[in-house]
Amino acid sequence: MERVVITGMGTVNPIGLTVAETWKNVTAGVSGVGPITLFDSSPLLVHIAAEVKGFEPVNYMDAKEARRRDRFEQLTAVAANEAIQSSGLEVTEENAGRIGVVISSAIGGLTTLQEAVLIANSDNPRRVNPFTIPMLMSNGGAGLVAIDYGIKGPCFSVASACASGADGIGIAVMMMRAGMIEAAVAGATESTITMTGVAAFDRVGAMSRHNDDYSMTPQPFDKNRDGLVMGEGSAVVVLELESHARARGANILAELAGYGSTADAYHVTAPDEQGAGGMAAICMALASAKANPEDVGYISAHGTGTHLNDLSETRAVKGAFGDLAHKIPISSTKSMTGHMMGATGALEVIFCVQAIREEILPPTIHYQTPDPECDLDVIPNKAREKKIDLAISNAFGFGGHNAVLAVRRYQ
Repeated sequence: MERVVITGMGTVNPIGLTVAETWKNVTAGVSGVGPITLFDSSPLLVHIAAEVKGFEPVNYMDAKEARRRDRFEQLTAVAANEAIQSSGLEVTEENAGRIGVVISSAIGGLTTLQEAVLIANSDNPRRVNPFTIPMLMSNGGAGLVAIDYGIKGPCFSVASACASGADGIGIAVMMMRAGMIEAAVAGATESTITMTGVAAFDRVGAMSRHNDDYSMTPQPFDKNRDGLVMGEGSAVVVLELESHARARGANILAELAGYGSTADAYHVTAPDEQGAGGMAAICMALASAKANPEDVGYISAHGTGTHLNDLSETRAVKGAFGDLAHKIPISSTKSMTGHMMGATGALEVIFCVQAIREEILPPTIHYQTPDPECDLDVIPNKAREKKIDLAISNAFGFGGHNAVLAVRRYQ
């Protein structure tokens, strides 16, 4: 079976507007958490989030086009452009049908939806924006990327909660291995920092309320963690069949070697506390990559900073790796980026690629008090230099969705 490789990467997120800036900050332990500025959060119990900072859509697209795109679609456009430009992939009439787009989103244009509902319930519902549907539909990012670049192969969005980005990349790999396409622009995007989004996640009981001392939250795997911090952003990679990439002389960054996907079939929000579904997805990804547990040098954790998730993931890792579990470094970059919902899994694939290439493992910051139940090597507070050849990225979502991707050094 032919290998699938990564030739381009792009991202916009709370700690960077490019891959280079993001990698510099994630390895330095820079937090993207701060007071909410996108709306007035005073009626809520949560006043913090990890917002994308310094992002001006008109710096990347004309004002008219920006007005016709929800924020999650604007972020998509910028991340996709960086990924495609860095890959050197050219879309032509001849190859357009052999390239796919899988840009996932768990929720879609929540900002647009919230505004439309308010207007529809007002005295003049005819004022609803005529672009409301294309701005709120979760496949909007994927469709616009295809339009922007003239890509005519399979084009869609995957919605599997916080596993959406990882599932989308995995499905793109499967389409290439099946011979449907030769290349794909794949990733995910999310922007849910709105009154509705923050209020709803807080009501689930998942959110940190460290509003006054937000410099120490979220705290994945720490005994005193109190929940996740909502983030936003987009992350995109360009995937190609190895033969396709080599034929055009592309700079191959890494191999996307394996993919595993399972369902807990347990609860609509809570993970299976024993981590059985996550464990199965890890084992499936390793089998797909034709790798052994001892080959794994780093695990990019889902690591949200909620008690149930951290405990379940710890048990999943122990179940998959046995005695090796305590020897494999694992970290949660959500301690810096916040939880970018469906987009997080895609960003963490980029972190795995960079960890392999730069031989540096990102830390879990805000780690102070060890939790006896979550006793793995979480790379506390400071990045670690280490050469690795294989990394896995865990993405687990509401509804019991589990997706794991394996990234290997290209040789």
